Amino acid sequence: MVTELQFRTDPRTACDNERLLELVANELSVSASRVSGIRTVKRSVDARQRRVMINLKIRAYVDEPMGDIGLSSPITYNKVEGERSAVVVGAGPAGLFAALRLIELGVKPIVLERGKKVDERKVDVALISTQGIVNSDSNYCFGEGGAGAFSDGKLYTRSKKRGSVERILSIFHQHGASENILIDAHPHIGSDKLPGIIENIRNTILSCGGEIHFGARVTKLITENDEVTGVICADGRRFTAPVILATGHSARDVYTMLNDRGVSIEAKGIAMGVRLEHPQHVIDAIQYHNPGGRGAYLPAAEYSFVTQVEGRGVYSFCMCPGGVVVPAASAPGQLVVNGMSPSTRGTYWANSGIVVEIRQEDIPDKFSLHDPLRVMRFQEALEAECFRQAGCSQVAGAQRMEDFVNKRQSKNIPPASYPAGLQPSRLDLWLPPFISDRLRKGFIQFGRSARGFLTNDAVMIGVETRTSSPVRIPRDAMTLCHIHVKGLYPCGEGAGYAGGIVSSAIDGERCAEALTAQMTAE
Repeated sequence: MVTELQFRTDPRTACDNERLLELVANELSVSASRVSGIRTVKRSVDARQRRVMINLKIRAYVDEPMGDIGLSSPITYNKVEGERSAVVVGAGPAGLFAALRLIELGVKPIVLERGKKVDERKVDVALISTQGIVNSDSNYCFGEGGAGAFSDGKLYTRSKKRGSVERILSIFHQHGASENILIDAHPHIGSDKLPGIIENIRNTILSCGGEIHFGARVTKLITENDEVTGVICADGRRFTAPVILATGHSARDVYTMLNDRGVSIEAKGIAMGVRLEHPQHVIDAIQYHNPGGRGAYLPAAEYSFVTQVEGRGVYSFCMCPGGVVVPAASAPGQLVVNGMSPSTRGTYWANSGIVVEIRQEDIPDKFSLHDPLRVMRFQEALEAECFRQAGCSQVAGAQRMEDFVNKRQSKNIPPASYPAGLQPSRLDLWLPPFISDRLRKGFIQFGRSARGFLTNDAVMIGVETRTSSPVRIPRDAMTLCHIHVKGLYPCGEGAGYAGGIVSSAIDGERCAEALTAQMTAE
């Protein structure tokens, strides 16, 4: 007999297989010897009450062997040499999952990535911190794996109506991710594990006959009679086929190229603010209602805050427990920060973006109302100002949290994870007032709802600006093709239709399906 049971138990029991087996046996009124094995199917932490509990769904095997049946079944990818082709611009989550889905559907993907292989990116990423050198084609935003490659690998999403989250998680698991991502309510892979999984996905694409070209920065679209028939790269290489455009939220040169060629794009609101870093033990004590922290059986605590201040949302974004803050500029002259965590989530610090909703009417008048790139240009200007305030370096400006709220200079900055170094800076003065004022009031509200959160042990690091794409590339809701240009499939976060690894992967699959359906119809 195989049966699934729901349990609500203490953290220690949830981590002890023998205790869980006893629970299962008691629940089923059988002897423990008859339970041949148990498998955790779902797991979540419930810290809403003072006593923290773990919710579990367990699959129990009684009077029959467990076997080696896992929680997901692998997908078979067949050879596609000699088949019809599609160009996929970008090897982030949207592009890679579009390529995998094309292979499933019998179409050969030609993936064009402006940056380097994920393992080679590590050298360029390190240079940003150690020497302040930013390679415009190889950084935290560009290169194989996209902006998510060196992130926490967070796989939690609320976007569950457009496709199967479970399918995306299963594909990640098939390519080397821990089975825990199929179990945990808030799954993550980890910045140390994700690059290897991306490499495995690359190998799947290549072994099936797909192509991946690195150092292939697309600069032009090939068009005939309002139809995209291919692309041209900066080095002159041409690739002809329908195009899935999955360039990520930081490909400003692509947005500019589309705008210059008259391909319609729209300005879109985003959110901007700072990275806020606490000692992890402070967050553990708050979230687990225990001054002693999380103890031996609970994970590093997460948090999620949201409020409204003067008609705009102020909220936490991309929370990284046990993580680090990193320099995420994608071109010289910028200072941008982001966060990531290793699979263990074991560092001393916890960080999160704390950001303010920015609508188009908030953008200063000097950015033309009729310019579809106006939000992007404001984003660029704030990053350049942050760089200038940092003395034209990647040594980021920082301010203690209470000092920011009380509008005073921080005399010093506590030890922090940011590898390029921090220096005291009056973020409260040089951030745009419509951002800094709302952050200040948001921090006060968060401090009231979570005692201990508003503390001078926490440090703000500027600026967090790459929360999403500043433009949307409009497409037909049914065909997913650009509304005016046939053969062009805007895709993922960079096109304004996703926000994070899983939703981008889902959108990549949907675009691959739409493109293939159009091929078949023709």
